[in-house]
Amino acid sequence: LLFDWVQCSVLARATQYGCISIFFVEFQMHFARDYSGTAWIHSLVDCTTMLCAPLGSLIGNHLSCRVAVILGGFLASIGLVLSSFATSLEYLYLSLGVLTGLGFALCYTPAIAMVGIYFCERKSLAYGIAMSGSGIGTFILAPVVQMLIEHYSWRGALLILGGLVSNLCVCGALLRPITLKEEEACPLPVDSECGYSTKPLVAISPAEEKQLEAERSKQQRDSKQRCLQSMQEYHFLLMPDFLVLAGSFLFLASGCSLPFVYLVPYALDVGVSHHHAAFLMSILGVIDIVGNITFGWLTDRRCLKKYRGICYMVAVGMEGLCCFLIPLLHTFALLVPFSVLYGYFDGAYVALIPVVTSDVVGTTYLSSALGVVYFLHAIPYLVSPPIGGKWQQLHMHSLSEAFMSEKYRILTEGFKEHFL
Repeated sequence: LLFDWVQCSVLARATQYGCISIFFVEFQMHFARDYSGTAWIHSLVDCTTMLCAPLGSLIGNHLSCRVAVILGGFLASIGLVLSSFATSLEYLYLSLGVLTGLGFALCYTPAIAMVGIYFCERKSLAYGIAMSGSGIGTFILAPVVQMLIEHYSWRGALLILGGLVSNLCVCGALLRPITLKEEEACPLPVDSECGYSTKPLVAISPAEEKQLEAERSKQQRDSKQRCLQSMQEYHFLLMPDFLVLAGSFLFLASGCSLPFVYLVPYALDVGVSHHHAAFLMSILGVIDIVGNITFGWLTDRRCLKKYRGICYMVAVGMEGLCCFLIPLLHTFALLVPFSVLYGYFDGAYVALIPVVTSDVVGTTYLSSALGVVYFLHAIPYLVSPPIGGKWQQLHMHSLSEAFMSEKYRILTEGFKEHFL
């Protein structure tokens, strides 16, 4: 059961987090733009994905996850194909940033939410596997995309990537719901010559009439209950625990995407070759997978299940601590340990985001809660990379230190207040 849902999140995360950053330098050189202008592409992809996450939840809840994923795969594929014909960065802002990001949003949230519904006992491990897509993307797809760029240029690489992402439609077609829906009765056609009426054609007794009235009253009560359930779908927004958790996610998103955007440009600026810079992303990716799975497995142990929030806080704190050292790392040999440590703790905290959210709101409202959680990532994802680009231009090597130190300080204080 896990495979059907995991393949959607893996492919979406692999393309979004593991591949698009490889095009950063190519876009910058081709369009002769600075760091800040080029970074808006990655910002828009992340922002649109997170901003439209509630839309993915809404379609998944009211239609089906199958419809959401197929539609999202189609939009993401079209966005990548159209991006291969780009004539300016503004064109890429719309095609790659908005259209592809919208497609990823429709695929990502329903797939992640369903993993939490399917699994109870091994929830952290299941999420660790499902969230490993970013690691798979950086480990496998990053070198492949770099090779495609060298052989077919960035336009050809985007075109091939669009064909790969179209497989999300196939993944969506394979999704199976937990329960089968009952077939609804087809309404009878009505015209001027033929019709039907709900009024009885024969006389009924007073007892039968009372029974019909009782049934109608029951239907009205059921309708009111469905309305109340719709209102209660987002009642967790008033929970103090969720508000604290949401605030921590808001600050977390301000810095967590920067190393994925700027690791390759930073490595090139300090003299690392293109192949070694891409290899750093591969290291980051494979260790990210290890962090996803091993940390998920560890927090499923009986001794740590009650302390998942503290484990999450430790992972985020260690990730920020790794980034404090970035200004001192000027060679490939020094950047390798950074990629290992940052990749592991990044995988650890990413795997625990839906787990901690589920512990707070429960599995019933998990899909809606994840939509809100990822929505909170939108604005930080939009503004952080361009601001980081300005920092990179004005104060070389201080970008990650400035953002990650702030993220670490605020997040640690927030989680200490919540869990300790």
